[in-house]
Parts: sequence; structure tokens; C-alpha cells
Amino acid sequence: MPYLFTSESVSEGHPDKVADQISDNLVDHFLAFDPSSKVACETLVTTGQVVLAGEVKSSTYLDVQQLARDVIERIGYTKSEYMFEANSCGVLSAIHEQSPDINQGVDRASAEEQGAGDQGMMFGYATDETENYMPLALDLSHTILRELAAIRKAGKKMKYLRPDSKSQVTIEYDDNHRPVRIDSIVLSTQHDDFDADETMLAKIREDVISIVIPRVRKAQSKSIQKLFTDDITYHVNPTGKFVIGGPHGDTGLTGRKIIVDTYGGKGAHGGGAFSGKDPSKVDRSAAYATRHIAKNLVAAGVASEILVQVSYAIGVAEPTNVYVNTYGTAKVKLTDAKIAEKVNSIFDMRPYAIEKRLKLRKPIYSDTAAYGHMGRKPEKKSLTFKDGSGKLKTIKVETFTWEKLDYVKEVKKAFKL
Repeated sequence: MPYLFTSESVSEGHPDKVADQISDNLVDHFLAFDPSSKVACETLVTTGQVVLAGEVKSSTYLDVQQLARDVIERIGYTKSEYMFEANSCGVLSAIHEQSPDINQGVDRASAEEQGAGDQGMMFGYATDETENYMPLALDLSHTILRELAAIRKAGKKMKYLRPDSKSQVTIEYDDNHRPVRIDSIVLSTQHDDFDADETMLAKIREDVISIVIPRVRKAQSKSIQKLFTDDITYHVNPTGKFVIGGPHGDTGLTGRKIIVDTYGGKGAHGGGAFSGKDPSKVDRSAAYATRHIAKNLVAAGVASEILVQVSYAIGVAEPTNVYVNTYGTAKVKLTDAKIAEKVNSIFDMRPYAIEKRLKLRKPIYSDTAAYGHMGRKPEKKSLTFKDGSGKLKTIKVETFTWEKLDYVKEVKKAFKL
């Protein structure tokens, strides 16, 4: 029987995402100057105020207050009427040294035997319903907000836009779990107070449907473009005007958008956030590794939809389990348990091996902190960082390595595909 499934996304100007981006900017700068840094940074943002807290073990010194301001300015909080502005907000740092009780379980004489930075379970998911192997509802939700941000920053159209926004897309699926129709799109965007309420709302709705949505549609494959029909129900700023927003309208915290960061409610989530953590924290690194596995398995033709779980004990290198669920879509004559055994033989899931395989000790995390950690395009580029003394360092990095299809041949060989 056909059914509806919904996912949401939030913009880079959403309070929780502001916090995530500040935390990951700190992670990147610590790793840029000391790749062995251990970082767990949390950020709180509210009216005119940023609070930084967490634990760090690093040989470098950073001006964390300025790094926070840099992120806020880059996002677009640059006007005093926002009640949260890059140059005038207060920034309080309560970052302290990492507990030696935790560190002793991670560092080892042999790097290969590095223990997991925490216990817990992590999930990776992939589906062939989109070209980037992501659930369609979430992928469209992200794209809507990326286009909205691009329009805002270009400053040529929809000049009333402010940084805070949220999107939501509902997809109709058929009996075979394939997307057949976009049922509804919800978009709430912060804006200037530029006219009477009814006039403003009518103008924003018109612009969203005539400017934003065509850009989103154009960015899709031909098969997905066909799902954009005249029957879509649009809810644009359904509560009314949205002038007060950002950290002034709602306090933001690191790690509160973990479903937005992953698969929009599809698959599963172990509960651990990503932003603000160095890759010794398996909440982050193992979640990337399981996505890498799931995506390569689907791309290789093992199944149409795959969920991979891994779990760890703190301080122990070897995972406590590897689990695979193909939801009955397997294209190989193996049980899910047998598929998991083969996965375990192909992919070394010890934390150090994950860090090396996916090049996670590089300063690559700021790009992940808005519009999803999964489904993004890997990119090689040079980035420049500044430490607390003003010293500059340029580093060549490769982002979103867990999205590479570099194990497809190996998977096909193992599964005789």
C-alpha cells in the first residue's frame, strides 16, 4: 500500500547549526596545527552570546573567541537588528583539558591498537533511490536550503532573506518502496520586516515557488525532476511572519540535529552527535565508516537498500559487532548475517584503521556542519588556518572521503558480482 515519508533539514543560520559550525571550526583548527589533538567541543548560542565548553588535549593555542566570530560572520549574522551579530556578541570559553582517564583508553603504544574513544553503536545507511544514495526526502530538504542560502548571499533576489530557515519534504512511495510523487514541501524562512504581514507572506510564498523551487528541480536527475508536479502542497512560513529568528529567537546547541545530519529518519541512528569531535570519537568516525560501507555495497549491487551497524567498548580497538540489514532487497544469495561477515573481512573497523582509510586526521569538518554529513561530494582543496599567535598554515585536504565509491571493485570481487 502506498505511504508517505517525511524528512526535514535546517539552514546554516539555524541556531543549532550555528553551534555545530562553531564547534567544527574549532576541531579543524586544532587538527590543522596538531593532528593528534583530542577534541570534544560544545557550543551554546543565544541572544548576543556564545558559550564554548568541552575538553581538549592539544599542543596548539587558538583564539577560540575569534574563531567563533569568524563562523558567525561567514553565516551572515552581520547586522545588529538580528540581536546576534559576529563582532558584538559576547564569547565565553570554558574549554578545559581532556580527562586522563578517557585518554588512557584511547592512546596506545601501537597506533593500530588505538582504542575507541567511547562506547556506543553507530549506523550507516544507503539507498539507490537517488544518485548520491541518500533518501530523497532529506536530499531535497537539504537542496532547498542550500539554494535559499545561495540566493540570500548573492543578494540579487529575495533581498529580504535572513539566515535562519527550515525545510521539510514529504514523499509518496509505492508498494515497492520507490518514490512516485512529492506530496508536500514546507519552508519557513526568516526575513526582514518589509511590509504588511499579508503582503510579506504572499511575496515570500510567490518567490519560494517561482525562484527557489525551479532551482531545486533543475539540480535533480531527470527521474526526480518528474516528481515536481503542480499538485505539490506548499506551506511557506505557515505560522505567519518570521522576523525574529536565529539564536535570538531560539537557543542553539551543538549536536541537536543528528537526524538532519544523517538520513532524515531513514535507517537508524545510534544517538551520538558528530560536530565538535575529533575522529578518535567513534560517534563520528564509525558513523562515517558505516556510511562508506553501505554506499559501496549498494553501488556494487549487493542490495538496493542497506543499513550497517557497528558498536564499540571504550578503550577497545576491535568492534563488538558488525550488523547488516538489507530490508529484503539483497541481490546476492546470502543471508544478512553472511553479508555482515564478508563486510567484516573487507573493511577494518578498528578506529585507527578508519582514520587512515578515510583520512580523518585532516581539518575537513567545517564543511560537514551544515546541510548534512552524508550524500556530499568529495573534493580536494587547499585550506588556510590561523593559530592563536597569528601563524598561518595552508593544508591540502580531501573532504567527504566516506562518500567515495572506492571499494566497489573489492566488494564486487568478494561477493562475486
